[in-house]
Amino acid sequence: MSEIINNKAQQRYELEVEGHLATEHYKLEGGVITFEHTDVPKELGGKGVGSKLVQGALDQVRAAGLKVIPQCPFVKAWIEKHPDYADLVTR
Repeated sequence: MSEIINNKAQQRYELEVEGHLATEHYKLEGGVITFEHTDVPKELGGKGVGSKLVQGALDQVRAAGLKVIPQCPFVKAWIEKHPDYADLVTR
């Protein structure tokens, strides 16, 4: 798998796998990033691509010192399963 890219122009994190692009769309305001939608092509379903994308995006968010609003249900569920990322969540 390739690296997670922060495509700031499109406001999304991207992960290319097997010629398909998985994306994590966000909105950034001040020091808070709102994850709005995760899109994993059906060809990549069940391969852990969405989880890798979310973890990579959250690692970059942590490194940048941002806080997270997990509006996307997939991101919210992922954080609930990985409590070591819960400190990133803001209200």
